[in-house]
Amino acid sequence: MKLRDAPSACPSLWRCLPCPPAELRLDLVLSSGQSFRWWESSPGAWTGVLEGRVWTLRQDGDRLWYTVYGEENEHGEEEERDGCPAKAARLDVVETDRILRDYFQLDVGLSGLYRAWAAADPLFRKVASDFPGVRVLRQDPVECLFSFICTSNNHISRITAMIERLCQAFGRRLCCLDSRPFHAFPALSALTGADAEARLRALGFGYRAKFVSGSARAIAEGLGTEGLCQLRTVPYAEARRVLCALPGVGAKVADCVCLLSLDKAEAVPVDTHVWHIARQRYGVALGGKSLTPRAYQEIGDFFRGLWGPRAGWAQAVLFCADLRKGQKPACS
Repeated sequence: MKLRDAPSACPSLWRCLPCPPAELRLDLVLSSGQSFRWWESSPGAWTGVLEGRVWTLRQDGDRLWYTVYGEENEHGEEEERDGCPAKAARLDVVETDRILRDYFQLDVGLSGLYRAWAAADPLFRKVASDFPGVRVLRQDPVECLFSFICTSNNHISRITAMIERLCQAFGRRLCCLDSRPFHAFPALSALTGADAEARLRALGFGYRAKFVSGSARAIAEGLGTEGLCQLRTVPYAEARRVLCALPGVGAKVADCVCLLSLDKAEAVPVDTHVWHIARQRYGVALGGKSLTPRAYQEIGDFFRGLWGPRAGWAQAVLFCADLRKGQKPACS
């Protein structure tokens, strides 16, 4: 990326929020498989799409800096002003601050949660000091659902490439930075066409293509986008039940969506890796040699009992730690 990524390049177009590293580490959160739309565009700078706009974020001491790029004009050229990306004076400063605070859930005090989890769990305490600032994102439910449908038997780099192809093929083009195009995540209606599954297969989605198109149709014909978002207001068990009725959505994907977009902080996504952690590191005695539905529920209940009402947040820290240490290939 060009100098526009540095706060000193266009100071009037950069804004900041107070945010110490103990409350947020961009490098850990944006690369740990919660979202697949962020790219380290230069050392310490992360560029991605959020709420239909392209943003660059970076941290400096106790501040979170951000800038928002303008959309392309009718000629497909990014509008610029004094050599800097055009800002939506259209996007009010109060609104951009609100978007970031909501996305990173900055109103949740993470340091206090880390202390409580460390006091309750010696294994968490060993990890916490090396992985501060790992918090859970609050994503758009549609984007989160369809992103995680693509995670089965997959790894982060491949998922990221798939989501990029999905957005390029079905999403609205936003702008182009240093020859890299950025697109909005597709609207639900874009994924319900009769040819959607075939197009997705051509993009390399394999068997996931029918799940993406099938879930899009099921939502469009059922609860709709608004109803999906309203799952934020229902109990965790109810939200999970509704999600699991969709094509390609099992318990783990449903829990990822509940945790990362539907405000269910108690949701603990359990894959075979987390199952082995529960058995080997925590000594959770569960019968059988496979991750059965009963074992899945018991593991989630165990961690909720250990870590409390934000158990999913604590698990995100351990997931990030194992990912960074190379102990987990990614999503399974």
